[in-house]
Amino acid sequence: MMSKYLIGGLIAILAISAGLFWWQSYASAPLPIPNAPPPEAQINPIDIEALPEADPNSPQFGIAPPTPPRASKLSLEERRFNRYDLDRDNEISRIEMMASRTKAFKKLDVDGNNLLSFEEWAIKTSEKFAKADSDSDKKLTRNEFKTTKAKKSTKPKCKC
Repeated sequence: MMSKYLIGGLIAILAISAGLFWWQSYASAPLPIPNAPPPEAQINPIDIEALPEADPNSPQFGIAPPTPPRASKLSLEERRFNRYDLDRDNEISRIEMMASRTKAFKKLDVDGNNLLSFEEWAIKTSEKFAKADSDSDKKLTRNEFKTTKAKKSTKPKCKC
């Protein structure tokens, strides 16, 4: 019984070896290169006068030629990116990113030391609260709270 398995295994190994040997010999054989006609014979000049012409009253067939593509409008993200990319090098540095916030920071930095203390923050917040509290009752009603919303600037719309 064991000899049947042993003989079967040997036959399988021989078959695989023969297949690999045949495959490797076929893969390493150089491929024949077909003889190409000389370059002059490959060029077929078109005789324009031999081409048929359509009758002027014949119907037009086929689809219209494609129109050239239009320049696409910038996406919202591209416009936002361009707004921060001040030097137009396609990279936003930390300085460019923070430049739009510098004006607001300088308004809060009362002593001008480029550091924002809690007192400076609290003063501005309490001034904003006092300005919104029109009846001075130390409470903001809904109507009073609405006045604390940032005002929309009337900047001209530019397409930069």
